[in-house]
This record gives sequence, C-alpha cells and structure tokens, in this order.
Amino acid sequence: MTTCVPKVFAFHEFSDVAEAVADYVVYAQNIALRPKESNNNSKRPSISSTSVVNNGNNLNAPMDGLSLDKSSRSSSRSSSTTSASTSISHQSTVTVNKLKRPKEIRFKIAISGGSLIQVLHEGLLKRTDIRWDKWDIYFADERLVPFESSESNYGQSKRKILDLIDTEKYGTPNVFHIDESLIDDPQECADAYEKVLIKGFAGRDSVKLPMFDLFLLGCAPDGHIASLFPNFQDNLREKYAWVVPVENAPSGPSNRISLTIPIICHSHRVSFVVEGAVKAPIIKTIMERPEKGLPSSIVNEGAAGRVSWFVDDDALNDVFVLKKKYKFREVGSSNTTT
Repeated sequence: MTTCVPKVFAFHEFSDVAEAVADYVVYAQNIALRPKESNNNSKRPSISSTSVVNNGNNLNAPMDGLSLDKSSRSSSRSSSTTSASTSISHQSTVTVNKLKRPKEIRFKIAISGGSLIQVLHEGLLKRTDIRWDKWDIYFADERLVPFESSESNYGQSKRKILDLIDTEKYGTPNVFHIDESLIDDPQECADAYEKVLIKGFAGRDSVKLPMFDLFLLGCAPDGHIASLFPNFQDNLREKYAWVVPVENAPSGPSNRISLTIPIICHSHRVSFVVEGAVKAPIIKTIMERPEKGLPSSIVNEGAAGRVSWFVDDDALNDVFVLKKKYKFREVGSSNTTT
C-alpha cells in the first residue's frame, strides 16, 4: 500500500474539534446544495416527437381499423393533422409538466456512532445555518440492539441530536435507520438496509455505488471504523455489497451491520473525528505505518485527496504527521482559526 497523507487538522481542546467539525459539515452541506439549486433554475427540458410517440400515439394508424381510399385519406389527413397537432400540444404539455419537476436536491450524510455523536451534539446544535430540512441522514453502521439501548447509533443520535433540533425553525431531516424488528438476524437486517440505500440513491436508475456528500467516521482504539474491524472476517475485502452483516464482533455488541469500504471511499468527502490519548497508539500506526492495512489506512488510500482528519492534541501524542490549522469557512462559525 502506498502512503497517502490526508489533511490532518489538530486542535487543543475537545470543544475546538466539535466547533471545527460542525463548520466543515455546514461547508459540505452548502457545497452540496448551492450549485445544483442554481443549475436547476436554468435548465429547461426539450420535447421531441420521440417523447410523444413513446406515450403510445401513432398518428399514421387508420381509425377504427378501416382502410381509407386515396381521396378519403387526403381529407382525413387534413383533419388528422389538426387533431394530431392538438394531441401533440396536449401530450407535450403533459410531458413538460412531468419533466419540469426537478428532483429535490438533498444533502446526503452518513454518520457512525460512539464519541462522534457527542462531537456532533456539541458542534451542530449551536449552529444557525444548518438546513436540517434538506438533510438525508444515514448510518455508517449499526449495533443490532434495541433503539432504546445506549449502544444503538440511531438511538444515541436521536436522543443527543435529532430530538433537540428546533424543527419549527429549521425543519426536520429525513433519517434512515435499520428495521428494529430485524436485529436478531444480521444478514436480513443488512439486506433490508441495503434496499433502503438503493431506494435513496438509485431509485429507478442503475448505480454501482451510492455517493454521499459527506461520510463521518470515528476510529476506535482497536482500529475499527464503522463496524469494520482489522483482520476480521472478509469484510475489508468486500467489493460488491453495499451493506454487510457483522457477527461475533471482537468488541462491543456482538452483532452489527456496516456499510462497506467501497461505499465509504466513493463519497465526495470523508472525515475522521478522533480525540483522546487512548487513540494515540492506533493513530500513530495509521499515519506512520499505512502498509499495516488498517481500515482507516485503506480509506486514506481509496479516497485519497478527499479525506480529512479532525484530531485533538492528545490523540496525536508522539505521532509524526504534518498538522494543519483549520480555517473556518461558513457564516455561523466563530470565524477564527485554531
């Protein structure tokens, strides 16, 4: 594996990490929404005769199955032309009305659980420029436990973030979580969540991989990201499935599901959020020994140029890496640098 150096933003305090991550999330949100909204206003669908024919109209077919003679065809052609013109006008209006409806532009974000949720709680809820009503929130992974459990990523997100949003002021995001009734069957749960992704990203179109605007991840002391563990089963080598079941996990809740490495690496932006001295040894391996093939190192390689790390000083203790200062970009931030 080659060495791909991601952007590493270093911070003195936990609160600094939370503030910067929130600013970066809003930046990604605005990039996802602004250009497409302006482009949609300038686009006008074109109508061709093909679109009308495809609606089932054959203007040259005889009426009622009768064969017309030459003179009849001549007079009939004139009236048919008028009728056809009216029909085309009507069909074109219907077709334009259908095509005029642009697909709603959404900010599609994936988040994992653990300490990342607290970071988002501290940072996001202070912002006044989050367009929650435009968000589609998916989960990078889920522990197969009831939502009321403190181990549930969705449950934790709901209690610490979603339930605290001022929905009357900012609107309500779309949240896509697992089917809680399937937590006893990891494979079925993974298959069902993959169908949720297909519906959200593919619809009637065939797409090889979903593309998130932003994928947010933490990194555990043992090196796992989402629910993809180092040297465990074959999940890190999965190339085709969007979601995989994880059974008998080495730590934490035994059964889980997880989005796969190709999904993570296909995102527009990938950000890791890591804090605490307990993470320093694994961060050192990720940054200095990428050939070890830890999940984060694989993502650093696979999404090269699109990966950012938000890390506090404790987690970078004795880690040899080029640190950058984060520059706040969006209105609603402190507009300071760390």
